[in-house]
Amino acid sequence: MDNYKVSVIVPVYNAEEYIGATLDSIINQDFNSYEIIVVDDGSTDQSPEIISEKLTKSTADYRIIRQDNAGVSSARNRGMEDATGEYLVFIDADDYVTGNHLSELYNGQTDFSMVQFIKKENDKLSTPHRFTTESITCDEFIKKELRMEMPFNFWQLMYKASIIKENSIRFNPNLIYGEDIDFALRALLYGDEVAISNEATYYYIQHSQSAIKTSEYRRFEVIEIFENLAEFYRSQGRDDLARLIVTSRIPKAIFGNMNYFFYNDYDFDEVLSKMKEMDLLDKLSKFEGDNKFKSKIRLFLLSPKIYYKTWKKLKNSID
Repeated sequence: MDNYKVSVIVPVYNAEEYIGATLDSIINQDFNSYEIIVVDDGSTDQSPEIISEKLTKSTADYRIIRQDNAGVSSARNRGMEDATGEYLVFIDADDYVTGNHLSELYNGQTDFSMVQFIKKENDKLSTPHRFTTESITCDEFIKKELRMEMPFNFWQLMYKASIIKENSIRFNPNLIYGEDIDFALRALLYGDEVAISNEATYYYIQHSQSAIKTSEYRRFEVIEIFENLAEFYRSQGRDDLARLIVTSRIPKAIFGNMNYFFYNDYDFDEVLSKMKEMDLLDKLSKFEGDNKFKSKIRLFLLSPKIYYKTWKKLKNSID
C-alpha cells in the first residue's frame, strides 16, 4: 500500500527490555491503513534483532531505518521524512498503547486529535484526565497548555502530516529535555481544531533510565526552550501567546522543576545557585495568575531558605 491513513513513528535506542511489548501493542491495532516506521538510532543491545523478529513475523506494513546514534529528535525527524501517512503518530520505544489507540485518534477531518494517557511507574497507575468537550480550537489548546491547566504530552496527539511538512516543523536535535513540547506547540499554531477522546489508550512507562530522570539540572533548560518559543510566536504575530509564556508557562516551569529537585533531595544551595546563574529568580517573579500560586512564589522569593525548610517539613509530615 502506497498511501496510508497513519504513519506510526517509533524511535529506538537500546530498548531491548521494552521494544518487544511496544511493537506488539502497535501491531495489534483494530485499525487498517497504517504503517510502522521504526528508526533504530544506533542501538548496541539486542533491540535490532527484536525489532526484526517482531515485524517480519507480523502482517503489519513496516519499515526499519537504521542510523548512527544521533539522538531521539534526529530519529523522529528521520521517521517523518520517510512517512507517507496522512497523519503522524509518535510512540516511544518503552511505552505501549491499547488496541484501539489509532482508531480513537483517527477521524480524517481535524488537523489534530488527542487521547488520554496513563502513567505507569512500577505498580502505580495515574488517573487519566477527562475533558468535558469533544473538541477544542488549537488556539485554546495552546493557551490551556501554557497556563498548565491540563496534563499534556506530545505523543497524545495525532498530527496532520501536511501541517508538519508544509511548515517545516522538526524536533530540535540540540535539545535533550523539552524537545517534544516545543514540537507540539509549534505545530498546533498552524491548525484549527483538536478532536478529543477521553479514552486512555497510551501507557507512559516511567523507569529509572527515563531521560527525564537522568537529565539533572538540564531540566531547567526548558526555560530557554520556552523563551525561543515566545520569539517564534512573536514572529507569527501572536504576542498574546508570547506574553502567556513569560507570565505563566515559564514561572510555572521554574517552580515545578525547582520543587522536583527539592523532592529528590538535591542540595538546596546548589539548586539556588543554579537558579541565580540562569537568572531564574527574576523570571519567576513575572508570574501573573491565580493568587494562591502567586503567594507561593512571593514566599519563596522573600526567603528561599525559609520556604525550603517549611516545604521540607510539610513533605516529611506527608511521607
